Amino acid sequence: MQLNTGEDSAESYLWSHCAMNFPNSLIESLCAAKKIVALTGAGISAESGLATFRDAQTGLWSKFKPEELATADAFQRDPKFVQDWYAWRRENALKAEPNAGHLVIAEMEKRAPEFLLVTQNVDGLHGRAGSRRMVELHGNIHRFRCFDNDCTSANFDVENGRCRSCGGNLRPDVVWFGEMLPADALEKATAAAETCDVFFSIGTSSIVYPAADLWRRAKNCGAIVIEINKDPTPLTPLADYSFLGKSGEILPALMAAVGSAMEKRHN
Repeated sequence: MQLNTGEDSAESYLWSHCAMNFPNSLIESLCAAKKIVALTGAGISAESGLATFRDAQTGLWSKFKPEELATADAFQRDPKFVQDWYAWRRENALKAEPNAGHLVIAEMEKRAPEFLLVTQNVDGLHGRAGSRRMVELHGNIHRFRCFDNDCTSANFDVENGRCRSCGGNLRPDVVWFGEMLPADALEKATAAAETCDVFFSIGTSSIVYPAADLWRRAKNCGAIVIEINKDPTPLTPLADYSFLGKSGEILPALMAAVGSAMEKRHN
C-alpha cells in the first residue's frame, strides 16, 4: 500500500503488506490528539462483503438501478415493491459482520477524549461493532419513518409496513435521491470537523457532497487529515497521510503502533 505525506512533501513511501511502518510524525499526532473525527463510506462495508450502493445488483433486482428505487416518487408509485427491495437489503446487511476496521473505530471512540464517527453508511454495522458517538448522515436502513404524515415511531406496524396512527406506509429512515441530509446531523458533523485535531477519511470516494467537504473544513481549521481507501481519490494528494489499502488491515496496525508509543511514554 502507498503512503503520501502531503502534496508539498518530496518524500513518498511504499509500505509492504507485512511490514507496516508509520511515520513518527503521524504516531505523535495521534498520541497527542484530543478531538478525533472519523468519516466512513461504503468502502469499509465492502470489506464485510456488502456491495456498494452502485454495484451491480443480483437476482430479482439485477434489472433495476438503485437510483430508480431510492426515491420518494418510486415509493409513491409502488410502496410494496420498494419495501421489498429494502427488506432484501436489510437481510444482506444482517448477514454481514462488522470487520476489523469497524471494531478499531469503536475502540478509538473509547480511547479518545472527544470522538465523533460520521458515517455515510446505512447498514448499521458501526452500531453492531460498538460505536455509540455517531452521526448517520444518510440514515439507517433498520429504522422506519411514516411516509404520509411523519408520525411518531411508537405506533408502527413494521412487519406489515404500515403506520397504525394514520394508516400510511412506512418507509426506511434513509435519505433518498432528491432529499436533503438531516440538518442536525450535518451541523453536528460540520462542527466536529471544524474543531478536531485529527480527521480520518475511511473507505469513501471523497466525491459525494456535502460529506466530501468535511475533510477540507477540518484541514482548513488545522487538523491532520488521514485517508484510508483502497483506491486513490481527489483527497489523496491533499491529505497529510494517505494509505491505499483495506481499513481492516491498516487501522489495526496503526492503532497498535499508537498503543505501543503510548505504553513507552508511560514506562
